Amino acid sequence: MIELRNITKRFGTYPALYGVDLTIQPGEFIALLGPSGSGKTTLLRIIAGLEVQDGGAVLFDGQDVSRRPVAQRGVGFVFQNYALFRHMSVADNVAFALTVRRAKSRLSKPAIAARAEELLNLVQLDGLGDRYPAQLSGGQRQRVALARALAVDPKLLLLDEPFGALDAKVRKDLRRALRELHQRMGLTSIFVTHDQEEALELADRVVVMNKGQIEQIGTPEDIYNAPATPFVSQFVGETNLLPGALFGGADTDLHLRPHEIAIVEGQVAAAEVIVASRFRKGAVWRVEGRLSGSNRFVEIDCDGGKLVPAPGDTINISPLQTRQFTIPASTGA
Repeated sequence: MIELRNITKRFGTYPALYGVDLTIQPGEFIALLGPSGSGKTTLLRIIAGLEVQDGGAVLFDGQDVSRRPVAQRGVGFVFQNYALFRHMSVADNVAFALTVRRAKSRLSKPAIAARAEELLNLVQLDGLGDRYPAQLSGGQRQRVALARALAVDPKLLLLDEPFGALDAKVRKDLRRALRELHQRMGLTSIFVTHDQEEALELADRVVVMNKGQIEQIGTPEDIYNAPATPFVSQFVGETNLLPGALFGGADTDLHLRPHEIAIVEGQVAAAEVIVASRFRKGAVWRVEGRLSGSNRFVEIDCDGGKLVPAPGDTINISPLQTRQFTIPASTGA
């Protein structure tokens, strides 16, 4: 179990983390999600021992490891830029951590080679051990980096935006492979990302961070369907801000997903929207427009089987009462 207690960190005059508390259970897959500068990577590096917090404690299974060096924390780390040795073969890259162990714990050369081959098979790179990183695709190189992180049998796997430099198809394939590895090996994994799709797809729980603090912790369903703060509502998923007063409610903004807005006819509790554009978004049509007499931009998902409004049309919209978030009003127009 990983416990972070009141973690604080400053870089000069810049406060990176403010009193962060977080408990991660054994075997959990946790996503640290947030924009650049939110503190997620700093928090990950403190867990790994690559940074030292200014205040607070990091506990592994109840033991304070705050001053324990990286090599003694039993973690595997995967970076966005792969960090592979270009002059080494793929197999040697994977085996590197095993070859630099202290003599009393070092495996024999045949055992190290067998372990490297086993891990390459595990990440679906069997037969590529003799190649060099430059001979591999980006996705293959990241699989090598993952195999190398697993070589030391870590109790904790830490990943810092590992798929950020890859194209969408490769990222999706690697996300699936990572989730399967996590489940098969029973690891505790912490994944840093600014990509909400990755966080919602991979994680058991998502930790949403903003300006050095945790905004919300919850399952992907909790984070998406019941955001606790305006920041979470707008950062995770697509959200419309509609004045509650337009629908006979209080003078607060309603935070509504595009699929939580209905196009209606003849209802009193409706707002008028002038359609600007429409386009296919998977199985639905996305209709975009502006509230009449306002600068508010609205996005609405329409069933592809129904008549879809065209640019220039004027439509009436109403919130679906079963999927509605009421959060204090913004200062926007």
